[in-house]
Amino acid sequence: LEEAAFQLQQIFRIDISIALNILGIESMRVGHSRVAFTCFKLAADRGYSKAQFNVGLCYEHGKGTEKDLEKAGFYYCQAASSCHPMAQYRYARFLLQHSPGNDWDRHHKAVTLLEQAAVAGVTEAQAYLGVFYMRGLQPQEKRGLKYLLLAANSGDAQSRYHVGVCYEQGLGVQQNLAEALRHYRQSAAAGNRQARERLQA
Repeated sequence: LEEAAFQLQQIFRIDISIALNILGIESMRVGHSRVAFTCFKLAADRGYSKAQFNVGLCYEHGKGTEKDLEKAGFYYCQAASSCHPMAQYRYARFLLQHSPGNDWDRHHKAVTLLEQAAVAGVTEAQAYLGVFYMRGLQPQEKRGLKYLLLAANSGDAQSRYHVGVCYEQGLGVQQNLAEALRHYRQSAAAGNRQARERLQA
């Protein structure tokens, strides 16, 4: 009976968190950002990763609360530790851009989180890694191209443009101007200004 009671408590706790998070999303949708933040925070403090991510967004953008990047990073970290892919991406960016501490440890942790998010299908993480590997102190062009292609195939026009650059300049791949043109055309058709300019050039 004790085990059954414990299981019921867990289910109830999770259900309440889900309900609070949904209420937060609906409140945000109709412009009640303070109510939304309160709902997200209640669910986040119960350990619900989707709500933790939403609290992070609220703090990052100042929606329903004061803008606070440190608190945003804290909640992204909480959600990322539960393998929330977008939180992994956001927390990795936080580590690379805002977090103090040992540079190598922070850099390594951020790259690991970006890799996890990219594998989980987060287009933003794929695009970020693609550029990151292309422009690093020790560029890893083939690895960068791999991630740029993943992001491009998920519909990211900017990554499609970067793939075109790779083919035009032979970065991580055999130089192929026809293939570069194909990628530039696809990127331009999706509205990318740089690709249109490159085609004209």
